[in-house]
Amino acid sequence: MMKVFLLAFVLIGIGFAGIAIKIWAKKDGKFAGTCASNSPYLNKEGEPCGFCGAMPDQQCKKPETAS
Repeated sequence: MMKVFLLAFVLIGIGFAGIAIKIWAKKDGKFAGTCASNSPYLNKEGEPCGFCGAMPDQQCKKPETAS
């Protein structure tokens, strides 16, 4: 039981570290393509983004927030 807990903890830690490294390595900590519905694998019907209204062939319309 303890081995399973330790394994799960290590795997979750590796996941968090990977995400942190990706954010740190990106310019200004921004992810490219913030609308998941712009992905042709996730949006096969070509519907607009439910978050910002962008069509699959458009850039995310979410206004940039000042840091």
